[in-house]
Amino acid sequence: MAEEQRAAEPLWRDVLGRRLRDLRREREETLTETARRAGISPQYLSEIERGIKEPSSEMIAAVAGALGLTLLDLTAAIAGDLYVVQAAGGLRSASAFALAA
Repeated sequence: MAEEQRAAEPLWRDVLGRRLRDLRREREETLTETARRAGISPQYLSEIERGIKEPSSEMIAAVAGALGLTLLDLTAAIAGDLYVVQAAGGLRSASAFALAA
């Protein structure tokens, strides 16, 4: 049973990507605007948001800064998202992330 719960946990990059996308959309910004301020390409930011890329800590900090957040703020928000997913019994749908927002 413990292995079943572990398998249901989302990947960090997925939770990070969803959170970054939500934050960017809350600011009503395009990928291009946020990526430009972070010093990365819009394509790379899109891949981060979709959980395709596993960004370095430097990239995460750059995107967080472009969104007006500290790395601590972003990490705390992601930790909250993970708690919500765990409380909901694992990642069954994207709605678990919506509860954390």
